[in-house]
Amino acid sequence: MRLTVFWQRMADHFGAAYADSFARDHVMSGLGGRTVHEALDAGWSAKEVWRVVCATMDVPYDKQ
Repeated sequence: MRLTVFWQRMADHFGAAYADSFARDHVMSGLGGRTVHEALDAGWSAKEVWRVVCATMDVPYDKQ
């Protein structure tokens, strides 16, 4: 998954204004205690991060 697709899915689900705030502030155990931005910076793929976001926030993975 490309980062552009990832960020579009984040905006579609959380809203454009909240997606970046969520990605900067919400620490997830599924990301090893990282935020979305920290996980991406640490080399996690956008697809892996999106799966964790879906699992953590109860977003259907295949319903973007």
